[in-house]
Amino acid sequence: MRAAMHDFLTFASDADLLAMWGAAFLLLAGFTLMMDRRRQKRARIDGVGWVPWTGLFLTCVVVGGGLLAVAVPGIIRG
Repeated sequence: MRAAMHDFLTFASDADLLAMWGAAFLLLAGFTLMMDRRRQKRARIDGVGWVPWTGLFLTCVVVGGGLLAVAVPGIIRG
C-alpha cells in the first residue's frame, strides 16, 4: 500500500498535488472551525485561550480554496 501511494505521488501532476494541498488546507480549516466553536461554548467566560482560531480558519479557507481553484482546470483538462 505504501509503495503504491509513493508511486502515485511520484507520477502525480502539479494539478493533482495542488488539489491535495488544497484539500488538506480545507480539512485544517474544518478543524479550526470546530475548535473555534468549542471555544465559544466554554464554561468559564474569562478562559479565552491564546489561539486565534477565527483568523486561522479564514487563512486556511482562502489558501485551500485558492489552491483548489487553480488545480481544478488542470485536473479537468487531464
